[in-house]
Amino acid sequence: MVRPVPPGRDRHAVRHPADPGTARVTGDQHVVVVGGGIAGLGAATVLLERGVRVTLVEACEQLGGRVRAWPTSRPLGAPAADGRTMSRGFHAFFRQYYTLRSLLRRADPTLRHLVPVPDYPLRRGDGLTDSFAALPVTPPANLAAFVVRSPTFPVSALASVHVPSALELINVSYPESHERYDGESAEAFLDRLRFPDGARHLALEVFARSFFAHPSDFGAGELVGMFHAYFTGSSEGLLFDVPDDDYDTALWAPLGRYLQGLGGQLRLGERVTSLRQDEAGGWRVRVGQDEELTADAVVLATDPRATRSLVEPLAGPVPGQSAVLDDASGDGTGELQDWHRRVAAGRNAPPFVVLRLWLDGTVQPGREAFLGTSDYDLLDNVTVLERFEAGAARWSAEHGGSVVELHAYAVDPEREPALAGDGPRGVDVELVRSRLLASLHEVYPETAALGVLHEELLVEDDCGLVGTGPWRDRLTVRTPYPGLVLAGDGLRVDWPIALMERAAVTGVLAANQLLVGWGARGEDIWTVPLEGVLRRRPGRR
Repeated sequence: MVRPVPPGRDRHAVRHPADPGTARVTGDQHVVVVGGGIAGLGAATVLLERGVRVTLVEACEQLGGRVRAWPTSRPLGAPAADGRTMSRGFHAFFRQYYTLRSLLRRADPTLRHLVPVPDYPLRRGDGLTDSFAALPVTPPANLAAFVVRSPTFPVSALASVHVPSALELINVSYPESHERYDGESAEAFLDRLRFPDGARHLALEVFARSFFAHPSDFGAGELVGMFHAYFTGSSEGLLFDVPDDDYDTALWAPLGRYLQGLGGQLRLGERVTSLRQDEAGGWRVRVGQDEELTADAVVLATDPRATRSLVEPLAGPVPGQSAVLDDASGDGTGELQDWHRRVAAGRNAPPFVVLRLWLDGTVQPGREAFLGTSDYDLLDNVTVLERFEAGAARWSAEHGGSVVELHAYAVDPEREPALAGDGPRGVDVELVRSRLLASLHEVYPETAALGVLHEELLVEDDCGLVGTGPWRDRLTVRTPYPGLVLAGDGLRVDWPIALMERAAVTGVLAANQLLVGWGARGEDIWTVPLEGVLRRRPGRR
């Protein structure tokens, strides 16, 4: 028997095989995928490749969901096609994102449109900067080297670290470790860890905020799992790749053409307004106000708010219901009520803000392409886009300016009432804009003298919040409704994965769940190791 070859450099990566079945479905099955983000694209790809008819409905004009890009609005008198684009912020394509990278290989087999970022520096307000370049990639050597090299983690501070808590970072075992932190926030875990303030901010709290939430609202289990996946449990390293052009040009438009080549129907710029199950067990999906699609199954790849609005009307008896969990009556209502309770409990994270600036001069040549920040007011990162995006590089060459993007992960008017206003998502956008600009001028002082030729500011709040509630209370791909599955980065998965990779994995799992019911084999999934280095036995995968 040939041993499967891991998809990356980590020989301890784990393969999770799909259930056995035929290579393709034997009947004429039609699935409606609601949502064209990474999760919906993952599900649509696996289904189409196995002979399922797929209609993908996406409310935006572009694919990619929270990783999409689109043409900018134009100021008066600007040329119609100067190539400027906007996005929802910077995204890092880590090398342990095995499922996401496999999805992208469908349209880009060698991943030539992903280029490496040479460093991932994190800077604190007092100027101390941590770098992840040239670190060993194999744990625990990477962690030891980071502690030795880090200016934010002096050797004298080791005595104050709570050793049992620190050992938890390298003594995990999944899925058991997920439940260990039920009820504990990332902030509480960081408090008991007792890392020095600089290391706490740069090595851990910055990562927690990348989930678009304050550490007090973010689950400690998710933080520990992320630290394992990116640093202490994987040999892929903490550096990452980025697309060589805007997300639509480099990634999603090519993948969309691939899906259309397989017969997939892409309905962009259209919104699903309701869904219901008919008496025969099939699904009726309403698009807009007037059209109703008939499907054998539905993949709902939407954020918690949109999921709630679509599934709340489903509450009640289900035709063909067979699975009954914890329900003494035996009619399935107990499971349905519990599932709807969990759906209703889903929360969206606070708003995030992206400000993209087209400047009349350039930032200094030595500036990093990407810089994570901490203690710079609302600012969480700065990106100099012409360093890697072809469209931004062309604009920079033609106009002699830089394209700079600022990102604030969690702009929460409930936590900071001064941020409240009558702008999008209840945010005072003028105040947020001025504070982000002030922080940019502090981080990169030369930008204070540069004029803004054009800008785009985006405020959104459609990211799911991974809170401190019980891990087992989180929704999974499965639902109590036959033919309805969920996908998205807010779902519960047994393995230590997060963000874009969780979106891709849940999309594949959703497709696999439907395929096994039709006797077809889905797609294998690879993850980082499921155990920390303290638990890992030689030769085990």
